[in-house]
Amino acid sequence: MSIPLFDRWFANRFVNRIAHKAAFASAMLLCVLWSAASALHGGAEPGRDTSFQEWPAEWEGAPLRPLALSEVEHRFADRFPGAIARMTDGRQMLVMRRVDTPTRMLHPAADCYRALGYGIAQARLEQDVHARLWRCFVAQRHGGQKLHVCERIVDAGGAAFTDTSAWYWAAASGRSNGPWQAVTLARPIE
Repeated sequence: MSIPLFDRWFANRFVNRIAHKAAFASAMLLCVLWSAASALHGGAEPGRDTSFQEWPAEWEGAPLRPLALSEVEHRFADRFPGAIARMTDGRQMLVMRRVDTPTRMLHPAADCYRALGYGIAQARLEQDVHARLWRCFVAQRHGGQKLHVCERIVDAGGAAFTDTSAWYWAAASGRSNGPWQAVTLARPIE
C-alpha cells in the first residue's frame, strides 16, 4: 500500500519540526554547559538569595510561557551569580538571565552555537522597532534549519551592551552597575 504524497509530506514536515525542536533544546543546553566549563567565577555572593526572580509575563505584547530548565541547567543555575529562565512566546525561544556580579559565565551566544557545530553567518548589529541595538547572527547546522539569534545586556541604569566582553570589563571596572539583564532570542527562519 502506497502512502499518498500529502501524507508523506506532512509526516516529513512533522518529523523535521520535532528534530528541530530537539536540536534547539540541545543547543541551549550545550550553551549552558559551555558557559559552565569555562566559568571563572565560582558562584553567587555568599548569603545572597538569588533563587527568586520575577520574569516578565510578556515579550513585545505576546504572553510568555515558561519552559522548564533541565537538570544540567539547574546545576549551572545554582552556580550562576543571578537567575536564569527559558521562555517562549510561541514563535521564538528567550533565555533571560539576571546577572548580579560580573562573571565570565556569561558567554556570547555565537560561541555556544559554534560549540554545538552550528555555522555562524551574517553577524551584525541590528536595531529593533524600539530602536534598541542587538548583536545578531544566523546559526545553521549543515543541512539543518536556520535560526536568527540576537542578544543584548542591559545594566541597572539602562545602558545596553551588545558585546559580552565589553559588558564584562565595564562591569568589572565599576563603569556599569548591576544587576544586569541578559536576553538571548532565537527564532527559526523559514
